[in-house]
Amino acid sequence: MPNMKMVAASREENASYMNGLLPIKESFDIIQRDMVIGGRMSSFYFIDGFTKDESMLKIMDSLFHVKEEDMPADATQFSRKCIPYVEVDVLGDFDQVLKNILSGVTCLFIDGYDACIAIDCRTYPARSVEEPDKDKSLRGSRDGFVETIVFNTALMRRRIRDPHLVMKMMEIGNASRTDVALCYMSDRVDWELLKNVSERLNCIQTDDLRMNQQSLAECLFKRKWYNPFPKFKFTERPDTAAACLLEGKVVILVDNSPSAMILPTSIFDMIEEANDHYFPTLTNIYLKSARCLITLLTVFLTPLFLLFMQNLNWLPEVFAFVAVKDTVNIPLIFQLLILEIAIDGLRLAALNTPSMLSTPLSVIAGLVMGEFSVKSGWFNSEVMLYMAFVAVANYTQPNFELGYALKFMRLELLLLTALFNWWGFVIGTVIVICSVAFNKTLSGRNYLNIKLN
Repeated sequence: MPNMKMVAASREENASYMNGLLPIKESFDIIQRDMVIGGRMSSFYFIDGFTKDESMLKIMDSLFHVKEEDMPADATQFSRKCIPYVEVDVLGDFDQVLKNILSGVTCLFIDGYDACIAIDCRTYPARSVEEPDKDKSLRGSRDGFVETIVFNTALMRRRIRDPHLVMKMMEIGNASRTDVALCYMSDRVDWELLKNVSERLNCIQTDDLRMNQQSLAECLFKRKWYNPFPKFKFTERPDTAAACLLEGKVVILVDNSPSAMILPTSIFDMIEEANDHYFPTLTNIYLKSARCLITLLTVFLTPLFLLFMQNLNWLPEVFAFVAVKDTVNIPLIFQLLILEIAIDGLRLAALNTPSMLSTPLSVIAGLVMGEFSVKSGWFNSEVMLYMAFVAVANYTQPNFELGYALKFMRLELLLLTALFNWWGFVIGTVIVICSVAFNKTLSGRNYLNIKLN
């Protein structure tokens, strides 16, 4: 970004400088509108598509009625007396002017005024506020975050009508200049955490946040590639974000992203979902316990099955029925690994399948491929059963990143168990525990909420 100068009193000089900065002739949507206000030449600059036409028509109509003898002495008085609109600001340097124009604000230069008048009558294209597909609730509200940051802050303000709710706006990225909102309750927040997060946000030096929240997360905390467990919790539900704010946590919103980033986080926060806030205590405890148990089973079920199949003499008689009865044409470890990849392939196919074809193709994939892959001898029915449980159980996990972290832990356990038998299973279990226990988050605490040096 070049060094910006101050706004001059000459409208021609200001327009010439702006036309040198903005591609007025090349870009069809960047518009300069010249008109006479109170006997003085004036220029409007705005982005087509970001401006409310009806509001601008009313503002311009009122400006046409301003007489030459009624023109105030400076831009500040003009904005107070002659512009019948709520959000009006006076800008003195071109850096702020350029930022406002590219953000959708209409900027007005009037000959004789050494300042620019910014009229914030912008509107952003936005989808309707609807419940997220991933994070659904049986009894909760049916609204969700959208891609417009102002809408998202309003959704939380609607739920927390407290003067202690603070939402600091900043911009990150030299090229993208993305709006980022840091939200917290000033009377409940952990000030050490807040200071740490604020300093990290202010120190970010990047050209853009091309992937919105993911790019911001990578700038905030450089994760270690060998530990796949996520450092942040994300939610698309404003009620969940509001509940976290009231618990003293910090919420970060990024413009163009329909989700909130929540800090700090632990393994118990990761496996929590929206329904947990809406049910009685006993039901809540049962659901959390069931989710924790299923989460453990998704990691250890297939490795334990492989371990016992490699050591059939360890299998108690009461569980003798779980042993593989059919001929094993392909080693069990390769069956499990192939099915792990096949499940991800089916998941990716489902994401890209048109909705009208998703049901028949799911039937084909589930029945035809499942049944005939067993009959053809590729897989044993027991392996298909346990992998089907793992595939379905993954959807009890509300956090997508945590689901894949658990998958990588399961793969590591399978490989070590196949290579080193029970020693490999023990080593793999230790690695899983260490990955959770030493997964340091932005707050300086691990997944078990224990302070790490």
